[in-house]
Amino acid sequence: MSTATDHLLSPQRRRLVLGYLRTQGTVQVGALAHALGISPSTVRRDLREMEEEGLLHRVHGGATLVADDLEPDQSSRSEEHREQKRRIGAAAAALVRNDSTVLISGGTTTETMVGHLVDRENLTVITNSLAIAHSLTRHPSIAVVVLGGLLRHREKSLLGHLTEQALAEFRIDQVFTGAFGIDLETGLTGANVREARTDRALLEAGGSLVLLADADKLGRRGPIRLAPVGRISTLVTDADAAHPVRCGLHAAGVVVVPC
Repeated sequence: MSTATDHLLSPQRRRLVLGYLRTQGTVQVGALAHALGISPSTVRRDLREMEEEGLLHRVHGGATLVADDLEPDQSSRSEEHREQKRRIGAAAAALVRNDSTVLISGGTTTETMVGHLVDRENLTVITNSLAIAHSLTRHPSIAVVVLGGLLRHREKSLLGHLTEQALAEFRIDQVFTGAFGIDLETGLTGANVREARTDRALLEAGGSLVLLADADKLGRRGPIRLAPVGRISTLVTDADAAHPVRCGLHAAGVVVVPC
């Protein structure tokens, strides 16, 4: 088989494979072979060797990245799509009512909500994010509850059974969350196995779930299932009205707030 990438050394091919994985979350052998212009047997060999080096996990017919490699760290993500995130955060904050208790989960998009909450009256914010809690220290009129738990250093977030137990103490009106991806078939998906149980508990903690997702998150599928589409009450997004995922969510009864 003569291909455009036959001349590449194995380390170069591996960097390309990791690039596709970071973009797609999961990939199939056939899709990688087509994208890289190499044979499926070469892809399988590379995946096998990369798994032995701890760079990915092989799954049936393809591979996923190891959990901690799938997303860039928080500081890197905060620089991506900054203006879109700012608009989404402002639109999401407009949904917060006076005299309410809201849960804002950790994330670079949800963090942009904070500055837009200052005029709310009798508002309580519950969060597992140290970054969000720190931002809220500048707004003493807002009551803040930080959920305890194990610190995930690179995300500045708290997780684990202590976080989950603390959630049971509160009546929460709305949950505001981001996600690694949202897909019509799979629903909300994440990228880190260790965070999955806590993320699921956070998503189920309130009456309504508001998803903050820029257009790049729509249609992207991570390896960890977190919640079905039916759990989402509202989507706040910058995606075009014709985007198939936005259209599909609207058809499923999700309220779409454009920004």
